Amino acid sequence: MLMLHDFLTSSPFQSFWMAGFECTDQQNAFGHRVDFLTLTGHVQLLDADYKAVQSFGMSTVREGIRWSQVERVPYQYDWSTVQTLLDAGQRHGVQQVWDLCHFGYPDDLTPLHPMFARRFAHLCRAFVDFYRSQRPNEVLIVTPINEVSFMSWLGGDVRGTSPYCVGQGWEVKLGLMRAYIEGVAALREADPGIRILTTEPLINIVPRMGASPKEMRRAREFDLNQFQSVDILSGRLCPELGGRPEFLDLLGFNYYYDNQWQQEPHQTLPWADDFHDPRFRPLNLLLARAYHRYGRPVVLTETSHPGQDRPHWLRMIAHEATLALQAGVPLLGVCLYPIIDRPDWDHLTPWHRAGLWDADEAAPTPGLTRVLHESSAEALVEAQQLVAQLLPQPAGLFLQPS
Repeated sequence: MLMLHDFLTSSPFQSFWMAGFECTDQQNAFGHRVDFLTLTGHVQLLDADYKAVQSFGMSTVREGIRWSQVERVPYQYDWSTVQTLLDAGQRHGVQQVWDLCHFGYPDDLTPLHPMFARRFAHLCRAFVDFYRSQRPNEVLIVTPINEVSFMSWLGGDVRGTSPYCVGQGWEVKLGLMRAYIEGVAALREADPGIRILTTEPLINIVPRMGASPKEMRRAREFDLNQFQSVDILSGRLCPELGGRPEFLDLLGFNYYYDNQWQQEPHQTLPWADDFHDPRFRPLNLLLARAYHRYGRPVVLTETSHPGQDRPHWLRMIAHEATLALQAGVPLLGVCLYPIIDRPDWDHLTPWHRAGLWDADEAAPTPGLTRVLHESSAEALVEAQQLVAQLLPQPAGLFLQPS
């Protein structure tokens, strides 16, 4: 069995600290298509963005291909924007981890469409062919579908995105996971060495204080449901969909300030735990729980906090990362997501002010502006120094920002 040091030294990631660029291309609650890769100015400011994140020692980034933009006509692909991203990555020596479906589908598809899985598997094969034609030997890390659990709820239960259903979350999840499994099979067939990075929410759902046994069982059931997607991928759940244990590779988990809550009535548990709520579970314990459930290395694939608490959040993340590593959890990285400020999906205002760089909302085009959040930058350097003590070189290296 691999030990912690073996996991860390064999990490496929170029840097422990990573930067995630918001790339959603979904249809929002009003049925409007959004394109955050351009709205946040990332495509327009690509070279500057890559230089900026590298100045903070982040040489691994999460990017997305935007399925709805790549495949406007069924089975015909336009890789031009992906090519632009690839070329920039090569110019700057930046490792790119690719989301093939980050919340958005082509106009003629939903997860409930009978051809959804077949179309997605075809996209997966086409992407590998496109990528390997230019990068035959580099490590290729792919997230087939981002946050199946969240998208199943958003599109299947609360009409927040396509297919705009209520009470159909399980059916939407099955549609997404059928495509996920067929996609992984296609990716592995096209490239047996490909690395698969799942990205699912990491949550903690608890009953109210003084809850009845029935309420406690219900909260536990909802809490365990966070693992359904990965269980399906591994074949533990719904084996008829074709999931297999070998499909589990790198386990990514997304964790935000509101990822722990009381079931009924709904109430977010304060992450700083100022009230010492005994139901709150520190992040390191949540990571350990996930690791011991599957026995695969883990990555914190998304984390950030809006507003003035950003520096405090970064320090907390670093502290929890060190505790996880000290407990033997093979944590391979932390991705700050979004690294560049982004607006609300549905109203496109206000901007969330959750990145390492904010947008200037007073500017004519806020997405084309970058304002470093100085206190977050200072906290990030402190966080890097803390975690670096537990990492083998060169993964523990970080650069002082210029």
